[in-house]
Amino acid sequence: MFAFDKSVRLRKRVDFLRLATAASKWISPNFIILIGQPGASCLRLGVTVSRKVGNAVIRNRWKRLIREFFRNNLEKFPVSDCNIIVRSSAGALCYTEVCQELANALSRMGQRNNH
Repeated sequence: MFAFDKSVRLRKRVDFLRLATAASKWISPNFIILIGQPGASCLRLGVTVSRKVGNAVIRNRWKRLIREFFRNNLEKFPVSDCNIIVRSSAGALCYTEVCQELANALSRMGQRNNH
């Protein structure tokens, strides 16, 4: 079982700001995915959920759903820093809808970067 420990998290503000300025961006209906430059030594994930999405209970639920997707789909992520931003339009998607949308977005990003 894979734990979401500190080594695979983006934790510092500097890392999030670096991704915001120098990352490739993919915008889907409910998420914005920022992926840093390839060639990093390890894969790290950050999750951003603003207050516009909902109260603390809802924001923490979104973080849990995205972390679970990350744990179950490590092979779909490039080895670099990644930040997934939940948009306010996400509403109350179920886990399967979250998985479908993120998987589609990551596969399209991979295809775009391979060409």
